[in-house]
Amino acid sequence: MEGDSLESPVAIKGIERELICPACKELFTHPLILPCQHNVCHKCVKEILFAFEDSFADGGSESSNQSSPRIKISSSSMDRIDRISRSGFGIYTGRKRNSLTPRSSLFPCPGCQRDIDLGERGINGLFRNFTLETIVERYRQAARAAIAIMCDFCKPPPQESTKSCMDCSASYCNECFKIHHPWGSPKAQHEYVGPTTNFRPKILMCPEHETERVNMYCEICRRPVCNLCKRGGCHANHRVTTMSTAYKTLKERLSKDIEYLISKESQVKAHITQLDLLLKETECNSERAKEEASQSFEKLYHVLEEKKSAALRAIETSKNLRLEKLQMQAEEYQGLLENNGLVGYAQEVLKETDPSCFVQTAKQLHVRIQKATESLKSFRPAAETTFEDFVVDIAKQEEILADLSFHSNGLEVPEINEEQSRMYNKALISWECPGKTDSADIYVLEYHKLNRDEESVAWQEVEVCSKSKVISDLDDDSSYAFRVRGYKGSICSLWSREVILRTPPAPVFSFLFDDKCGYNSEHLLLNSRRTSVESRAGFSLLLGSERMQVGCYTTLDYIIGDTGIAKGKHFWAFHVEAYSYLVKVGVISSDKIQKLFHNTHDVTSPRYEQDSGHDSGSEEAFFDSLQPFTLVTVGMKKFFIPTTPTAPKDPASRILPLPLSLGICLDCDKGKVGFYDAGRMKCLYECEVDCSGIMYPAFALMGGAAVHLEEPVTAKYEEYHDDI
Repeated sequence: MEGDSLESPVAIKGIERELICPACKELFTHPLILPCQHNVCHKCVKEILFAFEDSFADGGSESSNQSSPRIKISSSSMDRIDRISRSGFGIYTGRKRNSLTPRSSLFPCPGCQRDIDLGERGINGLFRNFTLETIVERYRQAARAAIAIMCDFCKPPPQESTKSCMDCSASYCNECFKIHHPWGSPKAQHEYVGPTTNFRPKILMCPEHETERVNMYCEICRRPVCNLCKRGGCHANHRVTTMSTAYKTLKERLSKDIEYLISKESQVKAHITQLDLLLKETECNSERAKEEASQSFEKLYHVLEEKKSAALRAIETSKNLRLEKLQMQAEEYQGLLENNGLVGYAQEVLKETDPSCFVQTAKQLHVRIQKATESLKSFRPAAETTFEDFVVDIAKQEEILADLSFHSNGLEVPEINEEQSRMYNKALISWECPGKTDSADIYVLEYHKLNRDEESVAWQEVEVCSKSKVISDLDDDSSYAFRVRGYKGSICSLWSREVILRTPPAPVFSFLFDDKCGYNSEHLLLNSRRTSVESRAGFSLLLGSERMQVGCYTTLDYIIGDTGIAKGKHFWAFHVEAYSYLVKVGVISSDKIQKLFHNTHDVTSPRYEQDSGHDSGSEEAFFDSLQPFTLVTVGMKKFFIPTTPTAPKDPASRILPLPLSLGICLDCDKGKVGFYDAGRMKCLYECEVDCSGIMYPAFALMGGAAVHLEEPVTAKYEEYHDDI
């Protein structure tokens, strides 16, 4: 056995690449086998999971991984950690930070870049790769041949060890080995090897059942299992084989594969030669690409330098011309001073005593003096001192240069899916690529608020690893433009077509259908979450059919929201099924709720009652005047604008197509309620309403009808669209 550790140093050093942990980039230390068959150091697994859980607890902060200087998690791994932590999957809450064992069940493997499910036991359910550990130890010994392993039992100074006992997990010199393993004693039967620091157990125990040794191999999960795993554990229905059979089969397969690779050594060398040529070609092509890119930027520099020189020359020319004008004006005013210039000359002319000579000179001089006097009264500089006309507007050029990148015809332009995108309490933006090839590694979503007053547009940018994104903190009653582009390495696609979505006119109001106050379970059916209500006929209508001779009984079944509104401005949306016969939607005040539910059920039309004193038209007017709340009617795929003095007289002009989603905006402060096409956030009808009491959302259904409340946009929408 002493010869087990005596391997060729050259052969051992040649496999160094296989002995490096993909997480810490160092030699493996106590490697664990992941379900994906990759190996990672035990310490690295714990550190990655600690970083994983900290990113979940801290909201994905960048500081979550700074406490582990040993581990080198790639940016892509951290992106996956952030993505999983945002989704909330695979996390057991309540773990203390100083706990020795992380409790996450999802693990971002640094080897295959996939998220691996570790199962209920987490790290405790992973096997330790003793074979790999032994090979690493051989490599360490080959690398430190000059460093001896000392005896663990010698008195100081210790002697160099000559043997290591695998049963005692200790190293001995010859003398100490004889003392501690006397001939004829049980210890003399211990297994010993050459000096080593790698001690492995003689029997591999099951991590699921720690007292059971593994004696079978699960062909489905590709891992050793014990009897208990097969009988009642998670491998009960899996196909297993004996350990000896699995050992023989896998060893034969591995040997054949190794022999095949060795027989193809010439082909491998040819591929290596080809790869060497490709490396050199890549170097040359990259230098050529750098040179072409440099030339392109040099051209831009040249254009900018020319523009810069022309602009500076124009400014300099204008400056000189203005200085010349101002200088001449200053000299003219200098001449207006006493004994200087024009004034001094005029003073000398006044000394002339000969009238004819004086008149000959004074006439022209007087005209000049008058002009100087007028200019003095209305002083105006001969030239402007500001250079506002010479300001260079580079806003558009900056935007174009910001988009300057490597464009590829092979990377398809993503398209924003307007049907899957929606705007409610938050904005959900979804996009897709027309083709399936050359998909981007990452996407950049940009958006900005549309504002007519702003000349320049400031886009807000967010990087997305999936094909959907939820945007928060948008202003109410505003329009936003969205666009997206894909990136694959340093290459990017063109921007997608801009899509404009409008936010609700007020903050979104959340509520559920009330199953207590006035809820008629015989006629109405609520779902378990109380977000959908459906009307059904029931037995009451059949039992009342004996009284029916002509016509029918009309019944409106009301249901309200479980939360009231006392002040402020609020918006909520809902969807009315296309098959609905009649639905009324609106708001009701708290002081009229009892009156509503006591007086409006089973209303029989008086036109069919023998003792009724009303005709059809007067009854309808009477019924409308008694409505205890503001509402509108929808049904049969139509939206009916109520009859008002200002409404069109033509009934056809008051009937609109039913939008896919309806919205109601209640402004308690102004006493107004508006009904919206929630898809386009367009107001269809608005009226005044008495908001003196607490207001509740109200719905009424008759015949076959159904109403579904709009669900708020949350992070789960990203996960759903990612799965799609």
